[in-house]
Amino acid sequence: MRVALAVLAALLLASVPAFAQVDFSGQWRSLLQEDVGHRIDQQSAGGPGAGPGAGGPRIGDYTGLPINAAARMKAEAWDPRLWVAAEHQTIFQPGAFWVFAGAATRIATITDNTTEGVVALEIDRAAQGGTTARTIWMDGRPHPPAHAAHTWQGFATGVWQGNTLVVTTTHLKAGFIRRNGVPTSDKATLTEYWVRRGSYMTIFRIVEDPIYLDEPFVTSSTWWKDPLQRLPAPPPSTIVEEIRGQHYNFVPHFLPGTNPHLKEFAEAYRLPYEATRGGRETAYPEYQKRLKELMARGRSTN
Repeated sequence: MRVALAVLAALLLASVPAFAQVDFSGQWRSLLQEDVGHRIDQQSAGGPGAGPGAGGPRIGDYTGLPINAAARMKAEAWDPRLWVAAEHQTIFQPGAFWVFAGAATRIATITDNTTEGVVALEIDRAAQGGTTARTIWMDGRPHPPAHAAHTWQGFATGVWQGNTLVVTTTHLKAGFIRRNGVPTSDKATLTEYWVRRGSYMTIFRIVEDPIYLDEPFVTSSTWWKDPLQRLPAPPPSTIVEEIRGQHYNFVPHFLPGTNPHLKEFAEAYRLPYEATRGGRETAYPEYQKRLKELMARGRSTN
């Protein structure tokens, strides 16, 4: 996997002249062309060139994710009612998921008034449920020590490699890489490669987590610069009782072995249950051979 990532980075850097700095400022609209069903809930969603249909990630769908046993156990305990718990209602797009979410984005360049050098990129996003602000420091400052506070967006720095902006984010709070309970720990780090071609921007996201991932988790998202887009005003953050009758200190969860929804995805798509459980082997094309064996075995027992 690391060899593949190195080859990808080399290809990106070899295709552009060195020492240039691309302007990423402006209004950007996510095209939702990659993994749309895992990114948003609206059934009719889709960007230009993308077919309709989303629905959000299904409970128990860990296909293609290089998760380990600890991540799988935590995901199986996840209850979607957690989103309506008072302590979680204002948590919106933690850093490891940030670039994958489908929301309008505004990027501003912050410069030094004396030197005109770029100090930071300020990123604001808006979507149903709240807003997210993120800062990418471009002035060469170091990352904080390991004991420093962790936040939802972490601490991000950017460096130029040719026309590619490489962003490294540390000090993230524990969050998720998929909104069906697949977790990230506070030890996770995020590396992004930002590439712009005219009105299009592609961000390659690599999540590494020694606690929950056996290998780096790689995804990408594509954006289109929309000069007519304007971010809506952020809605007020109001905590409401969405599910009545729950005790104020109840934490929605499933005890091990009690989640009744884990096989619904496999049954809906007629997949072997084993194939939906994730793991590093399911992230590679070679797993198709194993999948064919499992499906043939299932047909022979029906």
